[in-house]
Amino acid sequence: MATNKKMKKLEDPGSGDGNESHYDLEIQKTLEEIDGCQNQIDGLNEKASDEILEVEKKYNKLRKPYFQKRNDIIKRIPNFWVIAFVNNKKIAEILEEEEEDALRYLNKLEVEEFEDIKSGYRINFYFDENPYFENDVLTKEFHLGSTGDPASQSTVIRWKEGADLTKKSKNKNQSKGRKRTLSHRSFFDWFTDHGDPSSDEIAELIKDDMWPNPLQMVKAKSQNKQDARQQLLQVARDIKK
Repeated sequence: MATNKKMKKLEDPGSGDGNESHYDLEIQKTLEEIDGCQNQIDGLNEKASDEILEVEKKYNKLRKPYFQKRNDIIKRIPNFWVIAFVNNKKIAEILEEEEEDALRYLNKLEVEEFEDIKSGYRINFYFDENPYFENDVLTKEFHLGSTGDPASQSTVIRWKEGADLTKKSKNKNQSKGRKRTLSHRSFFDWFTDHGDPSSDEIAELIKDDMWPNPLQMVKAKSQNKQDARQQLLQVARDIKK
């Protein structure tokens, strides 16, 4: 019964206009105090974000020579990158057989974040001479457009005659009625697509999972280091045949 009286008091703080005005004034003052505290918290959060970005920029520069050294070492292992792509379940879902063959010529992968980290990044794919296209480097870039919204652009692929894998993939999927769990029909279809850069799952996988530690992708389907070593050795043997 006492609880009901208390609730009634909160709902109807006074019977007179004077009491109501006093109650409203107290509530307003309290809300202003809360707002003042919240502004201080928001200010600290913003400052923390700025400082975290500065730290990230610092360590990006420190990591850069090690990424380069790692890429130089990786070049000694044939098909390292294609193994990493195939061993990633999400990327493997969109890889066509001929695309997998094209990625065997991929000798270097690089993710470059812009100086202003919040403004974007680019993914660079470096290729040896191959039977599919003329480009040595293919780049897909994600940035903020003129409107401030996420946007993307990519290198125009100079396909060799009869080797355009985007056309082959499109025709193959139409004839087979093939369905993808992701929105892209194939890997190179993803590369040339700029429909929704704000939620590009493949780019995020490459940037946040594959690039920081590609070795874990290479060993993803291997139970132990010996299995991973055997997988790489077998790929090297296949190349020599």
